[in-house]
Amino acid sequence: MRPLLFTTLTLLLAGCAATTPPPAASPPPAETAKPATALQYLYGSAEAEVAVRATNARIADYAVRRIKARPADSVILASGATLDAPRFEPCGDKPFAAVFDADETLIWNLGATRYMGERGIGFDPKIWDSWEKTGAGAAKAMPGTVAMVSALRAAGITVIANTNRSAANAAGTEATLRAAGLGEFKHGETLFLAGDDADGSSKDGRRATIAARWCVIAMAGDQLGDFSQQFNDKALAPAARTALATSSAAARLWDKGWFLFPNPVYGPWDHLGWDDLFPSDTNWEPK
Repeated sequence: MRPLLFTTLTLLLAGCAATTPPPAASPPPAETAKPATALQYLYGSAEAEVAVRATNARIADYAVRRIKARPADSVILASGATLDAPRFEPCGDKPFAAVFDADETLIWNLGATRYMGERGIGFDPKIWDSWEKTGAGAAKAMPGTVAMVSALRAAGITVIANTNRSAANAAGTEATLRAAGLGEFKHGETLFLAGDDADGSSKDGRRATIAARWCVIAMAGDQLGDFSQQFNDKALAPAARTALATSSAAARLWDKGWFLFPNPVYGPWDHLGWDDLFPSDTNWEPK
């Protein structure tokens, strides 16, 4: 009986194995969410690379050409001056300098942006503070920036960074710029940071400090506040801010001392609504 029972169980198990379908394969892991469109454009597109390289080339060409005929005035607005009645800090015999924002102007913050983006985190001050301290090597010089900075220095133009990174993290920012291949920046001399004065995030006071020592022939940034705090007046409606930025006084400076880099990732415009973007007379529906 025992051999017969064993044989019968074996045949039954074999039959089950033959007729029972195998377990369904595990579904493939969900595809990792793609980066936001703005990140894809700024950090990955050929279009952005061309635009950034072209801006850097214009800065170098303009600045090197400009110092051949010593300008009377800096491109930094004088204290109390407005874009409606512009006046500029005088140059005198001061040495030449060009002033740049840092983030998304000299460097792309690839490490911090990826970390927060992959996790769906909006801007986090604690993460950003850590990034300022330890991000050296994971931020990269923007396309054409190393060549542009080298051309300015070779022409005798001092390169200065005026950024809203924290003065408490000055050593980290110096290391970040150095690791990106942009050379040496020294806090208080060629690196100015939030906390250096009582103006907070406004760069006007730091610009005045720089202009007191240097003849600033070019400024560059990715936000209008990198040129004047007037553009950041909270009382300005979006249309009024655009009107100020395209006024006759401002128009005379764009690409002629003031240079703006593309940055669709963040800025003071990121709270705009449908009515801010699309005038009511453009409303349309398919018929």
